[in-house]
Amino acid sequence: MRNRRTFTVEFKAQMVKLYENGKLRKDIIREYDLTPSALDKCIKQSKTSCSFKEKDNRSLEENELIQLRKENKRLLMENDSLKQAALILGQK
Repeated sequence: MRNRRTFTVEFKAQMVKLYENGKLRKDIIREYDLTPSALDKCIKQSKTSCSFKEKDNRSLEENELIQLRKENKRLLMENDSLKQAALILGQK
């Protein structure tokens, strides 16, 4: 099993540039010990948003889901606080 690796923005940009300048995909993968999906992801991110940051490459639906999860978590915490306050006031 292969360990998950992370790559710098500069490295990703260099791989995309090699690909765009005509170097074969299979040669880049072999020479830099990449997985095909890692190279494909770099190329896709570069084409769609010109950014390698995950947040810049999310769809509108993914951003909405993240926002809704944050809001849900906040509302659950507020609800718990109100329940605690009701219990305390009910004891007096």
